Amino acid sequence: MSYEVTAFGEILIDFTHTNPEDDGPALFAQNPGGAPGNVCVAVNRLGGNSAFLGVVGEDMHGDLLRKTLENENVSTKGLLSHPQHFTTLAFVSVDKNGERSFSFARKPGADTQMRAEDLDLDEIKNGKIFHIGSLSLTHEPARSATLFGIEKAKEFGNKISYDPNYRASLWSSEEEAINAMRSLIPYADIMKISDEETELLTGFKDPEEAARALIDQGVKIAAVTLGSEGALVANKEGISKVKGFKADVADTNGAGDSFWGTMLYQIAISDKNIDDLTLDELSAMLRVANAAASLTCRKHGAIPALPTMEDVTEFLKTQE
Repeated sequence: MSYEVTAFGEILIDFTHTNPEDDGPALFAQNPGGAPGNVCVAVNRLGGNSAFLGVVGEDMHGDLLRKTLENENVSTKGLLSHPQHFTTLAFVSVDKNGERSFSFARKPGADTQMRAEDLDLDEIKNGKIFHIGSLSLTHEPARSATLFGIEKAKEFGNKISYDPNYRASLWSSEEEAINAMRSLIPYADIMKISDEETELLTGFKDPEEAARALIDQGVKIAAVTLGSEGALVANKEGISKVKGFKADVADTNGAGDSFWGTMLYQIAISDKNIDDLTLDELSAMLRVANAAASLTCRKHGAIPALPTMEDVTEFLKTQE
């Protein structure tokens, strides 16, 4: 089977705070999550095919994550179960504006234990886009596996998608995080960052300057998400900013992954070389991706909130 996207990295449980207004004991809901896994489900919900490569623990949480991907028809041929390391857990507190703060149980978590020799190369070869994040760079052996996966994907002719995801508590220092996260930029064909990560990844706080800096470093398509303001996209032609859609926010967890999965799906099915995609075409894709992100914000959890293409299409009709 061929895939629009093969993703490698973390899949984990988001324990999301469900009663922030109460004075009693905090209650957390168990939700499947992890950015690369979210992206795979986003692609499949839209009608595509994806494969996930990663590691979970041999425990109840790992079983749930595997079942979740299988229920979404994401290929799990490359999802391993580790007998010694527990599935990674992220406790997510959401404030009244839907913004998140994180506390991780990952010392180390199973997601850091993928070895280069354990990567399913057929799953990479069968994908059009090989997608990676930056959490797999925090520990070995996953860091070496990430670099090996990129090397093989390039050999196979895949495009490399990179979505760095900065979580301060997972790094020994900000300097280490910056050096590691920036080290993958030269490999990326398609890249997304948030407006909170522009300076960290490029040295430029302004989103447009940051996007230009990524293009100057060889990225073919660079997107910067701007929260409620929407997003911008850049390529060799220039930069286009596309407004977002107003939403009553339940939580923002998974919105960025919904956005990026929608962009990658559209790029993959365009059957165009990414160098040939015009700025107008990318802007149209960005509008669809903004709609997907907006819909995701309206529900709790990451994977449970991801929309179908029918959801997105119907929503866009109401915005015309």
